[in-house]
Amino acid sequence: MNNNAGNILGKRILQSVMRAIVGKEQVVLRVLLAILARGHILIEDIPGVGKTTLAIAFSKALNLEYSRVQFTPDVLPSDITGFSIINKDTGRMEYTPGAVLCNLFLADELNRATSRTQSALLEAMEEGQVTVDGESHIIPQPFVVIATQNPVGAAGTQLLPDSQMDRFMIRLSIGYLNHEEEVSLLKRKQGRALLDLVEPIVTREELESMCTQTDAVHIDPSLFDYIVKLTAKTRNNPDIILGASPRASIAIASIAKASAYLQGRDYVVPNDITPLFIDTLAHRLVLRPGVENENITAERILSEILRTVQAPRIH
Repeated sequence: MNNNAGNILGKRILQSVMRAIVGKEQVVLRVLLAILARGHILIEDIPGVGKTTLAIAFSKALNLEYSRVQFTPDVLPSDITGFSIINKDTGRMEYTPGAVLCNLFLADELNRATSRTQSALLEAMEEGQVTVDGESHIIPQPFVVIATQNPVGAAGTQLLPDSQMDRFMIRLSIGYLNHEEEVSLLKRKQGRALLDLVEPIVTREELESMCTQTDAVHIDPSLFDYIVKLTAKTRNNPDIILGASPRASIAIASIAKASAYLQGRDYVVPNDITPLFIDTLAHRLVLRPGVENENITAERILSEILRTVQAPRIH
């Protein structure tokens, strides 16, 4: 599969998903970019704007085995990772797979779970496996977590730990539809389920091939230098007490490759990096207490960093 073929497949995937999603083309595009870059996605938004529909639509378009857990305080880590139980016939302990052993795992309202249950996802997200009773179990590939969380401060929620936030390649918000989009949604919903309109476009093997092609996209050394300069600026800003880690730099490089790939190029340019920089970094930063009273946000800080760091010219 050459890059031009990947570009065509990418467009077909987006068109299929958009049959179930009204508007929000940029959100859908960013989810596909993260999947091609082998990353995980965090969607922070209010209920009812289509987070679950988005995840199911991608599972159908990409032919992925899909699993969903609605997180509440009584969800246990074993519900996610699986557990061992004695087989009465053999007398041996046998592993029963948990919900996360799938290709696309929707962690719905993750910030309603206990910290112990939230942390059960960490090994799966980072290493593509779970360990139960000292035995590791490999998660099928490709594997992506799409987690949703309600806005901070909503009833029954608690902050995800910094270590877990850093595992998400990108954080997105779907938001409300505008007037015309919501009218269009109502018209399209009459008498049919929009998810039924989503058609499978690629097999799992073809998706894995697309991910491999994305891995092979070239990044000029000057762009590696540019990425590190951008992330380094978050580490010496007086309004930030915890800047972006090297994992963030890796995430920017990876998703920039996916952007180039979907545009039919086998090399990255600065415009692959800059539109994705804020969505890739904002959720990883910890700002000093009280900045919200000064109208300072992570997004504003990152916009200023983009403005002040000169991008290299790629010939």
